[in-house]
This record gives sequence, C-alpha cells and structure tokens, in this order.
Amino acid sequence: MTEILVPTLGESVSTATVARWLKKVGESVAADEPLVELETDKVTVEVNAPSAGTIESISADEGAEVEVGGLLGMLGSGAGAPAAKPAAAAPAAAAPAPKTEEPRPAPGPVSRPGGAESGHAPLPAAAKMMSEKGVTAEQIGQGSAKDGRIAKGDVLDFLSRPAPAAAAPAAKSAPRAAGEGEERVKMTRLRVTIARRLKEAQNTAAMLTTFNEVDMTNAMALRAEYKDAFEKKHGVKLGFMSFFVKACVAALQEFPAVNAEIEGDEIVYKNFVNMGIAVGGPSGLVVPVLKNAQDLSFAGIEKAIGDFGKRVRDGQLKLEEMAGGSFTITNGGIYGSLMSTPILNPPQSGILGMHAIKERAMVVGGKIEIRPMMYLALSYDHRIVDGKEAVSFLVRVKEGVEDARRLLLGL
Repeated sequence: MTEILVPTLGESVSTATVARWLKKVGESVAADEPLVELETDKVTVEVNAPSAGTIESISADEGAEVEVGGLLGMLGSGAGAPAAKPAAAAPAAAAPAPKTEEPRPAPGPVSRPGGAESGHAPLPAAAKMMSEKGVTAEQIGQGSAKDGRIAKGDVLDFLSRPAPAAAAPAAKSAPRAAGEGEERVKMTRLRVTIARRLKEAQNTAAMLTTFNEVDMTNAMALRAEYKDAFEKKHGVKLGFMSFFVKACVAALQEFPAVNAEIEGDEIVYKNFVNMGIAVGGPSGLVVPVLKNAQDLSFAGIEKAIGDFGKRVRDGQLKLEEMAGGSFTITNGGIYGSLMSTPILNPPQSGILGMHAIKERAMVVGGKIEIRPMMYLALSYDHRIVDGKEAVSFLVRVKEGVEDARRLLLGL
C-alpha cells in the first residue's frame, strides 16, 4: 500500500480544496498519472500517482479541505479492481475477507465550536481556527465547501469583516431561491481568494491613483522598424510590454518606496525588482512574477511573458512562479479599457495600469497632430508613497516609453 499525500503547495500555501478526483476506487493507474486536482488560493495543482497500481481507497472527497502532507487516499500494487490478492496456497478456512480496501467514509462532521445543530459542519482546518478565534458555525452560516461545509477561507472571510454595531445580531437569512432565468454557481476557491484579497487591499492600504498619458509614436515606430530582425534573432515577437517593464524598472530604482512594502511598523525596501504581470486565465486573474527583472533584456522579458501566458491558459503555472512580487503591471488595454484604477496586489505598494492605444488630436510644437496615445494609471499605497514620488515615478515611466534611448543610457 502506498499513501497518496498532499504535496508541498508553495510559499505561504498550507491548505487546498479537493477539486476533482480524476480516478475512481478500483481503477488502475500508471506511475506519474494525474489522480486528483487540488485547488489552492492561487492555482489548481495536479497530484500524480507515486507509482503504478490501483486506487484502493479515497480519504478526502471532492470539496474537502486538506493540509500539506495530509492523506488523500491509498494506492495498492497491481492492476484491476480492488479485489483481494490471490493468496497462493491458502485454501485454509475461509476467513472473512479483509476490509482494507473498503473506502473510508468521507470526513465526518467535526464537532463544531458552538455545538448548535444549525449551520454546517466545518472542515478540520476551519474547525481548528474557529476554536482558536472563538467563532461559531452559526455566526458564519453556510460555507463554500461541498454540501455547504465551512472551509478555512470562510472563517478568514468572516474574521476580515468589520465588527457589527452593538446591537442584537440579526438572524442570517437563508439565500433566496434562484428566480426564473437565474443560475446559482458556487465560487471557486481561487475566485473567493481574489475577492477577499482585493477587499483586504481596499480596507488596509491608503490607496490612491494618479494618471498620466504616454505618446506611443516612437515606441510604435521602433517596434515596426526592428520587429522582424528581433523575432529572427530571438525567436519571439517584440511587444510593448517589454518597453513598460524596462521603464518601470528604471523608475523603481529611482523611487524605491514604490517597490517597497510595509511589515509591521517597518518599511522593507527591495534591492531588486520582481515584476508581477497580471494575466487573465480560464479560472481568473493570476500574477506570475518576472524575478530580478532588472537583469532581463527586452528579449528575456518577452520570452518570459509569452511562456507565462501559454502556461496560464494551459493551467500549468507553478505556485512558486507567482510568489515574491514587488510591483505589478496590469494591461486592461488588451480588453479595450480606455482608463481604470487598478487595485493593489498586497503587500505591494504600487501597480501600473496600461490601457488601450487610441489616436487623439494632440498639440505638438504649437500644431495639432494625430498621435497614438495611452492613458497610464498608477495606484499606490499613500502610507509609504508620497504624492510627489508617485507622480514623479509615473513621469519617468512615460519618458522611458516615449524615448527608449533614455532606458539604454540610464536616464
């Protein structure tokens, strides 16, 4: 018998939800064949078979919350249905067949803090946290896990809510029934986490947004002139994202507060730039990180971003590739957005929003000319970044994109 265990899930990730079993009890599997999908706060992770064999039992049903190192199921040797192995030369008394293959029951309701019968039984990790925080199942109500059970994320969400006014707590009304033409679909763990983190950013940071606009004439001309030679030499297309990454790196080195974060009562400054690039995937927005972006060339940036985009669409992005970002760039322009106010990606103190390029009438040298223009938005944490720094940072980004020679000369 071989245990199927929850693997290490990455930095700061200790729990996951069993999203889907790909194999059933009794099915034969090959070594390294995917057995089950786990949904974490960031991505979906596949757990592969540690060896060839047969699924003997499943210990964590779909919807159950599991911790790193926890038991998911048992894998027996051999192939076929989970029948008892033929005992060679053992026709002795027909003893009762061992029941080891019988699937374990799904994790039963853990005794809930509060002990009332209403509400929904918490999963083990949630029950532990509820006990530590003195929270009852009745306070949380219906959970987001399977059969309405309370998951750890539900407890965290409850704890992050503002304290209610001193009044008799009103009974939580049951969700209204779906009306005609409506459909209820439970939020995925990733979507719940995205929602919680975005709200936390608004509640925690003193978030402010400043705007500017960039003339894309020179960048577009440079790209048009060298795109064929660039692709021939480097095997990747020259896009505009590399211009903005390089411009942001230069600006962050000049204004380090925008690349810093608050930890307790201290400001942590970074001597590197780990650039997060927001990418829309099938399950929602994820932010893979270009580590040490200050050391990457235009070609290195374009190759990394192209690889991230492909693996996000295929669901193959690794958890460690989304950890450790110090600043983020998001491009709503690819969806047609003309202007927006991006929300910070905690604990970062800055995020740059790119937008659609539109031809507009601009006054250049006293004359009206048609120029391809893009609005830029910088959202920043006013607790560490002053308005002067934020505006100056955005001006540096604008200058770097409008004249790439400044980036080459370090100006």
